[in-house]
Amino acid sequence: MKLQAALDLFLVQLEADGRSPHTRNQYQRHVRAFIAWLAPRDDVADVGHEDIAAFLASRSARQRPDGGVKCASSMNSLRTSLRRFFAYCHESGLISENPARLVRRALTGPPLPRALSSDEQERLLAVLEGAPRRDRVLFRLMLSAGLRVGSAVALDIGDVDIARRELRLRSAKGDREERVPLPQSISEDLATYIGDKQRGALFAGQHGSAMSVRHAQRLYSRFAQRAGIRCTRTHSLRHSFATRLYERTSDVLLVQRALTHRSIQSTMVYARCDDRRLRGYLDA
Repeated sequence: MKLQAALDLFLVQLEADGRSPHTRNQYQRHVRAFIAWLAPRDDVADVGHEDIAAFLASRSARQRPDGGVKCASSMNSLRTSLRRFFAYCHESGLISENPARLVRRALTGPPLPRALSSDEQERLLAVLEGAPRRDRVLFRLMLSAGLRVGSAVALDIGDVDIARRELRLRSAKGDREERVPLPQSISEDLATYIGDKQRGALFAGQHGSAMSVRHAQRLYSRFAQRAGIRCTRTHSLRHSFATRLYERTSDVLLVQRALTHRSIQSTMVYARCDDRRLRGYLDA
């Protein structure tokens, strides 16, 4: 069987297993990169463990689009994608032996979150004052409530409960529904922004459909650059929210609830990065 045909079957299985679109797209991107590197060979039965090792050691696998070297966590994601794809091919009977059985993830620690400093947040908010209302509300909401960009752009007007100051997230990570509370200030902004509208995408793009994640990321990158902020990824807004909340409360369980993390281990990274309290104790 051709590698692309095997990949198509693998993606169907992932969807049947309830894996999120983000996960499916990442697996697809990684396996396609391997297929392109291996060309013109394209039969899944002809792939050996030496081929996978050579690919993972190659510049094609290790180099970012901008020419830099991928970080260890990015390479681990690539290794995982190949391991799971070829494990599927083996378990489904497409191949008699799993050529990715020798692949191991590198030992890495969780990266520290890249949160915006107080000064950077102030500069960003100042830039957003001159932005279109939709964009201003979107990024203020993400900063105030710690939303992932995918969850934010997927919101419908009906997901906003102004009276209870609450959002219903239908596109939370893991395809589960969550409810998150809202600060008073952003609730007021949302009430003004929504007005009398009863239905439709909260942050609509062209033709009234929901704004795409990619477009939201491009918009944020422009605003961040205008504000003189080096980190232009939308996820820095979520990190900023969580870091600020932990600094105020020192309650990691509260941060876990606010971020809707399933595992406390995902939240502990914010406890690790609170150097301000450490300096205070050292100087006491």
